[in-house]
Amino acid sequence: MKATQGEYFVGLDHVRALAAFVVFTWHFNHVNDGHLNGPEAFPFSILAEGHVGVAMFMTLSGYLFAKLLDGQQIRYIPFLWNRVLRLFPLLIVAFAVVGLMKHDANSAGGYLIQLARGFVLPSWPNGGWSIAVELHFYLILPLLLAISSKRPANILLVLVVSMGFRILWWWEAGTVQSFAYWTIVGGIDQFVLGIFAFKTREWMAGRHLNAALIGIGLLVYMWGFDSLGGFYRMGVYPSENPIWIIHPSIIGLTFAALIAWYDTSFKMKDKGLSGVIAKIGACSYSIYLLHFFVVFRFANQINSDVIALSSFPMVFAASLICFLCFVPFAFISFRLIELPPLRYRKHYKRTT
Repeated sequence: MKATQGEYFVGLDHVRALAAFVVFTWHFNHVNDGHLNGPEAFPFSILAEGHVGVAMFMTLSGYLFAKLLDGQQIRYIPFLWNRVLRLFPLLIVAFAVVGLMKHDANSAGGYLIQLARGFVLPSWPNGGWSIAVELHFYLILPLLLAISSKRPANILLVLVVSMGFRILWWWEAGTVQSFAYWTIVGGIDQFVLGIFAFKTREWMAGRHLNAALIGIGLLVYMWGFDSLGGFYRMGVYPSENPIWIIHPSIIGLTFAALIAWYDTSFKMKDKGLSGVIAKIGACSYSIYLLHFFVVFRFANQINSDVIALSSFPMVFAASLICFLCFVPFAFISFRLIELPPLRYRKHYKRTT
């Protein structure tokens, strides 16, 4: 999808498409409350624990805005206005549909309070909580870019602060999973590492062996994470395991390196298969917010009426088919709900 001032990066839309599929499969894998995971899922563990798809989106946001604003300054009010136009029309539609489906006149007041709290707390439905985290990132983006403008490594101090907070929280409360996953306390690692990856992107340009080793390392790590019980079954939920202190950083670091490698090592074209994948990526926001309405029904219906989804390879195949079937509806949403407000975007960059 083109940015406000016409920039378009096909490869980054490929990453969006992948992130959307990872999240879709994560929820598809909830079939019959199965959460199929464990050693048997390798090398699909990253999909079996597809909550990391949200981290992929956040890492990509950090990378993309660093790329868009490289060497330039933000006109902050127009920037925020553009982000509202980009995110809120579809978000409001999703909230309205959830309200109509799950709430009546007696519970409407409580639902509106839930939505108001969602600007601070992770209470927005249909994955909207991550949009609130994204908004928190936008609020501090100018500061993050200023910190990294002259010496990119300076921004890594933010990771020290966020990880220190997670350590203290785990020490005092005995668990930090909720903070690490649902809030900016963990998400900031991925945004920051995305920015850092762009600033140091030459480290990964053309380094295919490095990218392969990082990718394999990520798959092995996710296999180990999955084998420990993963998101839901690592002891009690939320987990008391201290791995959640470092999990956001590990995921953000590997995704950031791979995004930088993909963006700098290949020249993607907006046609053919590359163009099709890019178009899926362009409507990834609609996929993300709207798939909650159908994904669980898809999985349960297939499991009960078509074929037992008793192994993760079977879940993967069924999820891919359902994902591709859902894409046209997401594309319609993209065209009718997401695109029209963008005509009111304002230029928000000025060259330094």
